[in-house]
Amino acid sequence: MIAIVDYGVGNLASVKNAFDVLDIKAKIEANPNELKNYSKLILPGVGAFQDAMASLNKNGMNEAVLDFVKSGKDILGICLGMQLLFDKSEEFGTCTGLGLIPGQVIAFDKTKFDIKKYKIPHVGWNKIFNKKSKLFLELNNPYLYFVHSFHVQTKDKYILGSTTYGYDFASAVQKDNIYGFQPHPEKSHDNGLKILQNFAKFK
Repeated sequence: MIAIVDYGVGNLASVKNAFDVLDIKAKIEANPNELKNYSKLILPGVGAFQDAMASLNKNGMNEAVLDFVKSGKDILGICLGMQLLFDKSEEFGTCTGLGLIPGQVIAFDKTKFDIKKYKIPHVGWNKIFNKKSKLFLELNNPYLYFVHSFHVQTKDKYILGSTTYGYDFASAVQKDNIYGFQPHPEKSHDNGLKILQNFAKFK
């Protein structure tokens, strides 16, 4: 059973519906004490980084997520959920994240591209140029759906895939049993469903 973490700032229904389509057992879970009973974890998220961390810290869900990761089980962060996996974010001032992957969350650098051509937020379909990974099994540079104004900055060894929007940025990451996607697999039709299916099949 996969837990979809409910901490008040995620598009939970869309993620749950995606697993339902795949006939994979997943449950929206708001009780931090129950996370340890699941085999895998999805950390969704929409909105502002600071608000999301405040919500995670509110009832001990942050400690439960950290304990889950320490157990060696797989976790997948989606969109803001991916950003929360990192050390810190500069959104609305510096805010500390979960610190599971070294790096930070930064705003798109508008000095590096034509702001008339590349609007912020980055919204719509774009390609991930992916490295070889079981997460991308049967996929090659897939198009996925993005909605974001900030992106992660991390070491190359943690980057599973990159996307070009004005310049290249990390759009898929991994460190050990910790995975993250900047785009929304649950909104990305067949390509996104395949990614969720691959994650669910991890041994």
